[in-house]
Amino acid sequence: MTTGGANDRLSKNQRREAAREKARRLREQQKRRDRVSRFALQGGLAAVVIAVVVIVVFAVTSSIRPAGPGPANMASDGVVIGENMVAQTSGAVAADGTPTPSALDTSAGTVDIRVYLDYLCPYCGQFEKTNGDQIKEWVTSGAATVEIHPIAILTTRSNGTKYSERSANAAACVADRSPDSFFDFNSLLFANQPAEGTDGLSDDQLKDYASQAGVEDTAAVNTCIDDQSFVSWVRAATERATSGPLPGTDVPAVTGTPTVLVNGEAYSGSLTDPDAFSSFVLSAAAESYSSATPAPTSSGTPAPSDTPASTETPASTETPAPGDAPVSTEAPASSEPTPAAAG
Repeated sequence: MTTGGANDRLSKNQRREAAREKARRLREQQKRRDRVSRFALQGGLAAVVIAVVVIVVFAVTSSIRPAGPGPANMASDGVVIGENMVAQTSGAVAADGTPTPSALDTSAGTVDIRVYLDYLCPYCGQFEKTNGDQIKEWVTSGAATVEIHPIAILTTRSNGTKYSERSANAAACVADRSPDSFFDFNSLLFANQPAEGTDGLSDDQLKDYASQAGVEDTAAVNTCIDDQSFVSWVRAATERATSGPLPGTDVPAVTGTPTVLVNGEAYSGSLTDPDAFSSFVLSAAAESYSSATPAPTSSGTPAPSDTPASTETPASTETPAPGDAPVSTEAPASSEPTPAAAG
């Protein structure tokens, strides 16, 4: 005689109730597992969201720096360089301050040249390569002054490295600490200008060119470049230049680089023909001399024959200093894209 199991002794109703109870327990266990999984998923999503928020906040706070004072020696948003390549000095403009435009005074016969440029702009590179040495000769002799305004309008064209901003910041660092080295630093950046669409020069390269330009306090300039101390100023100066008005000229605003002004008149001639720019400068010098000289009582007004500025001439024997001889008052026709084309 065999003995049956416990189920054999349970009634049909009892077996049904036992099955129901087992199913209930299984459902409860599944619910608990679902709740645990849901909480884990929610916690994971929350962690991801928090991480994303932290990254976004870091990126925003890194790119939008609180406004700080501008660089010293750039009270007009530019560096003014005069006779013997000596830069004019000035205090830093406060964070909430307004730049002080340089006065346009050609009564002494000195030609006023102002250049708004972006260090990534290829047209700016052409202008510098063509005319940089001649401008230096004029300024050294006292025949002209040059005011250089570094701005950043090509920030998005360097593979995300923001080279236009970084290089303009580096220029501001040099102006702040070693203004007499600014012109040479400016020239070095164009002599080694990277192409659009590349990463641009690295910060280490910028620091090396600052050293080559002769800055004295290299440690301070290097820290300024690394920290991008004047990047907020670069953005503000760019906004002022592109929004206008530009001081000392009827040109309303910078619409492209280079924007070159000579005694307040915009140069729109060839960027690769040195004679074209020289003629434009000499024409501006002659016009300024003529307008500053009272008309004689005689019926005829002779053309000016002497320079009202410095008696020294530039070292070059090929191009006369501005004002040495009367020239046509018309600028030559452009054979290249206008300076504004780079914008």
